[in-house]
Amino acid sequence: MQKIYVLDTNVLLHDPTAVYAFNEHKVMIPMTVLEELDEIKDRRDKDVSKEARIAIQIIDKLLANADTREIQEGVEIVTSVTKNSASPGTLSIFPDQLLQPSDSIPFLTKDAPDNQIINTAISLQRHNPDSYVCLVTKDINMRLKAKGSGLRNVEDYRKDRILDDIDLMAKGRMAIEGSFWDGVDKVDSFTRDGDTVHVIRRDLHPDYYPNMFVRDAQGFIGFVESIENESIFIRDLNEDRLMHQKIWGLKPRNLDQAMACYLLQSPDIDLSILIGPAGSGKTLLALAIGLHAIIEEKQYNKLIVARSTPPIAEEIGFLPGTEEEKMAPWLAAFDDNLEILHGGDESCAGSISYVKEKANIQFKSLNFMRGRSINNAYIIIDESQNLTQFQLKSIITRVGKNSKIVILGNLAQIDNKYVTALTSGLTYIVEKFKSFDHGGVMHIESIERSRLAAFAEENL
Repeated sequence: MQKIYVLDTNVLLHDPTAVYAFNEHKVMIPMTVLEELDEIKDRRDKDVSKEARIAIQIIDKLLANADTREIQEGVEIVTSVTKNSASPGTLSIFPDQLLQPSDSIPFLTKDAPDNQIINTAISLQRHNPDSYVCLVTKDINMRLKAKGSGLRNVEDYRKDRILDDIDLMAKGRMAIEGSFWDGVDKVDSFTRDGDTVHVIRRDLHPDYYPNMFVRDAQGFIGFVESIENESIFIRDLNEDRLMHQKIWGLKPRNLDQAMACYLLQSPDIDLSILIGPAGSGKTLLALAIGLHAIIEEKQYNKLIVARSTPPIAEEIGFLPGTEEEKMAPWLAAFDDNLEILHGGDESCAGSISYVKEKANIQFKSLNFMRGRSINNAYIIIDESQNLTQFQLKSIITRVGKNSKIVILGNLAQIDNKYVTALTSGLTYIVEKFKSFDHGGVMHIESIERSRLAAFAEENL
């Protein structure tokens, strides 16, 4: 059966490359969508305007050499998946402005762009009865309206959904009932850098991935150092050693934090992802280890702290001040954590000012990081749960030589109306990078902020 997918504007804003995601099928873009993209591309909200411009450029690249008839009938979309296919997918523009009310087709009124896009799908469904016509939109209410108007097939955009259940997401650690060694029939051990490293068969634990922790009920804690061919290399650690780490005057308060500290300090890990509820210590740990690496170890030249800002934040651009001063309201959490790290100093304010200057701490908006190449830096990305996979990819690809990036997020606090826990860029990056030899993830569950914060997180 021929499949025709009608894309809503928010799909192309969520993933500007979405037209490539439908393989050998037909992709239809209503004229209303192009009009909305044209309006959005010039908005001051740089996140969404950037995506709109990229989507327009991709569409233009595919249709640049086509005439009006070809554009309406469909131009081939050639990808690595379809280049050897007998019937590659096509992209076409549907002139929905020409749709006229009809007694036989239950069109919605033309007073809203969403209605026009729904009308396009309804018209295609009526005139292509033997085809599977589907409207793809991330707008829940629009999906309800479309179904209520008689459209049989309506879907969310699922290409970026890498998991079916958020509970299946990699946590960076695994607990084993009983003893870890019960199922191991053969092990080779040797000493490296003062630690014992065990080598076991990979087929015993095919679900293990690099830089994860394993612990059992008998007190054994191992760190999966690498997976090579048919072997898993596990560094033998112990809880006492992990819990006695001290970085910038800070000690871990629970085993999750201790494992996160070990992960963040590993010289072979370029990308660290810390996930956990508010009050779990993600920001504090990342900041403390960053200061230690820059000021004490001289590993990097600067500490860059960045996060996305909500659309209303664009208005602050009219106020005087540096980028750091404008970002201050959205990065106050880092100042709070600096106060925690230096609260016992004789002059807390003086210590914080000294550290900010010594570590060359720079507060940045993610809106202005694209196009840069960031070298010799320790980079912290906060509130990443609100970013799409496309946005996070554009940030990670900015990381240059001798740099480490730490991504922080809490999937229970998503503010982006087009992102869910399953489609968040944070979830996508965790699953894509869990097998990367130089990446690591740690889910910190315990809340150390206060008993009030813990109760709120668990019960509200």
